[in-house]
Amino acid sequence: MGEPQQDAEQVWMTSAMLKAYAHPLRRRMIRLFARRDHLRAADVAADLDVPANSASFHLRVLADAGLIEEAPEHARDRRDRVWKACKGAINVGGPEHPVPDEALGTAMVRSLADDHQQMMARVVAWTPEYLSGRTTEVHATFSQRMVRLTEVEFDAVMERIHEVITEAVDAHDSSDPAGRPWQIDILAADDLI
Repeated sequence: MGEPQQDAEQVWMTSAMLKAYAHPLRRRMIRLFARRDHLRAADVAADLDVPANSASFHLRVLADAGLIEEAPEHARDRRDRVWKACKGAINVGGPEHPVPDEALGTAMVRSLADDHQQMMARVVAWTPEYLSGRTTEVHATFSQRMVRLTEVEFDAVMERIHEVITEAVDAHDSSDPAGRPWQIDILAADDLI
C-alpha cells in the first residue's frame, strides 16, 4: 500500500487505490460520498442495499487505500466510526507519474468510461423533457466545442477548468438544501488518436 503521491494539488493513484477502486461496490460507495458529506457503515448498507458487515469491510479497504478517511468530528461517541472522502482530484497516471500497475490503470479508465456512458445515457433520456418545455429544471448540460490549441495551451485550459471547479466546491455551503451532487466529466481528445 502506501501513501498517495502528491504533486502540488494533484494526487496520483497508488496500486492500493487502483485495486480498491476496481471493485464495483466500492465505486458505488465513492459516488455515495459525493452525495453525502460523511457516512457510517450502516448508512452505506441502507443506501446501497448491502449487508452492514460488507459495507464495513469495503469502507476499511477504501480507507487503507487512502480514498476515504475517518471523520471523528461527526462521531456520536468513541466507538462510532464515521467516514468522509479524501479531498482533491485523483489522477490515474501519465508520463511524469506512470501508473504503478498498467492493467489496473487500464481497468480503472474503463470503469470511468462506463460511468461516463451511463451519465450520457441519462442525459439523452432527460433531454426531451427539457427541450419540449415539460420541465424547466436544469439537470444536465452537454457542450461540445472544437478548438485549435497547442498542447501547452490545452494543458493551461484544463488547469483553469480544474481551478474553477475547485473554487466552486470550496465556496459551496454544504448545509444549503438546494445543493445536489453533479457528475462533471470532461472528455477531450485530439484528432491523432
